[in-house]
Amino acid sequence: MIKKLLVTGAMCLALYSNTFAQNDIIQSRQYPQNYFRYPLDLTPPTTAGSFGELRPSHFHSGLDFKTNQRTGYPVHAAAEGYISRVRVQFGGFGRAIYITHPNGYTTVYGHLESFSPAVIDLVKKYQYEHQTYEADFNLTPTQVPVKKDEVVAISGNAGASAGPHVHFEIRDSKTEETINAQLFGLTIPDKVPPTITSIGIYHLNGKPFSEKTSKEFLGVTGSAGNYHLIKPQTLELSGNIGFGINTTDMNSTSFNHNGVYSIELKLDGKTVYTFAVERFAFDQTHAINAYIDYPAFESSRRWMQKCFILPGSRISLYPQSVNNGIITFDDNATHDVEYVVKDVAGNTSSLKLKVKSSPFVNPQPVKPTGTMFYYDKRSEFSNDKVKVIIMPGNLYDDLDFQYSVSAKPVGAYSAMHHIHNRLTPIHDSYEIWIKPDVDLGKYADKAVIVSSWGGCQGGYFKDGYVISQVSAFGDYYIKIDTVPPVIHPLNIKNGSNMKAARSINFRMSDNLSGIKSYTGTIDGKWVLMEHDYKSKILSYTFNNDIAPGKHVFKLALVDNKNNFSEFSADFSR
Repeated sequence: MIKKLLVTGAMCLALYSNTFAQNDIIQSRQYPQNYFRYPLDLTPPTTAGSFGELRPSHFHSGLDFKTNQRTGYPVHAAAEGYISRVRVQFGGFGRAIYITHPNGYTTVYGHLESFSPAVIDLVKKYQYEHQTYEADFNLTPTQVPVKKDEVVAISGNAGASAGPHVHFEIRDSKTEETINAQLFGLTIPDKVPPTITSIGIYHLNGKPFSEKTSKEFLGVTGSAGNYHLIKPQTLELSGNIGFGINTTDMNSTSFNHNGVYSIELKLDGKTVYTFAVERFAFDQTHAINAYIDYPAFESSRRWMQKCFILPGSRISLYPQSVNNGIITFDDNATHDVEYVVKDVAGNTSSLKLKVKSSPFVNPQPVKPTGTMFYYDKRSEFSNDKVKVIIMPGNLYDDLDFQYSVSAKPVGAYSAMHHIHNRLTPIHDSYEIWIKPDVDLGKYADKAVIVSSWGGCQGGYFKDGYVISQVSAFGDYYIKIDTVPPVIHPLNIKNGSNMKAARSINFRMSDNLSGIKSYTGTIDGKWVLMEHDYKSKILSYTFNNDIAPGKHVFKLALVDNKNNFSEFSADFSR
């Protein structure tokens, strides 16, 4: 059922509870109940991943329904509507369908093994018309209407999945925000409260957050929703303090450690910070790197969730805060600080602290040692060899930007440029310009920017520089890519008898810029080739179009710097 509670402040929060909830949970609005059904008939419904769960560089956007570690289960339409979008891709969801419903929501089903026959025909038609394996297209309301319960696909393990399951989302059809499906009544049995393992204390004192921020992590112990510090103590704090927490959740059907639904931080009984995974937009999801202690994650893979908001973080998962969750301790009093953590079923865990406050003496301002970049302004650094341009919205806090240069790596066409460090996240991307140390001449269109940690970052030559958009700080230099991709045939060579073979299989690789496209033909006619994300095998599956007799198969590869390779073999069927 739904309960309403008026909350003073900037917004009203609706509180939700279901039949197994122990406490109400935070949400901004009501959602239809008993409208959508579960996508699978497996009972009890169980999940491997929760909505809003912390993942590297993104919040998880749906529920991952388990399928008993195998593929092949019928996937049902959650409600009446029409298939509005179909997608086939190398990674990501692999195969996915989107169903738009008349109540203003769209459901998404990912990692599918196959589609319904009507959709299979539409996908194949698109692939052959556009001569591409990857497909992403919209449908009209009259093309493939569906009824509630109708089987629309078969569950699988396609794309970038860690095992067989169905990724399921409910989105707002208008805004395309993804919403926690359990708020629609698609609940998972859950009587297990969240687990708290540690907390963080950050001494901010008016300075931008960075890897240099003074902090300490304290261990936590407890059970059944009641937690306390391993070493009980009254914390002595002074000045502007931010808190953090390391917490996970489980449900009653799975041993998977998932994300929690909400975190509240209270000071003397009053809430000063709230985080709740109700809904978010996809252009916000990278802001997980502002939500977590990113330096701690990068250096030690610690998932510390900061209970204060960086000024450049724009995401709808913070429904409420006072002073962005930063607490000032300066009054010689003893205060009560409490963390309240809930899962979407309302199971609650808490941790209480005593804090002895003392007057804070502002230290002398620290002068920047580099170039100040501001999160809400265009920022630029340049010299005669490099230029860095960051547009507003890509930094989460002001930054004392550092730059240095070192010797040219072996095989490079420029020095190594150290662009700040890997402990500061970028929301989307920024522009980097690097000037070659030598004239590139005829190889200018083969130049790319390379990072010391993540390989090729692409790039193009303009005005004497190689320019690229990159998504992280780090060490960058220029290389030249003149080497064509390599084709590795797995089961075919010239003269092969392929009568008993179901498919023709290859692996392909490239030394630097990456493969841009592949094209397979039989007797000069384009054929559909599937690139499997997990095995990395590129394959053509024989069909009735190939008559008995002799044929010629060709595979052409082009990398991102237009280097070209071709394989050709005669075969018989």
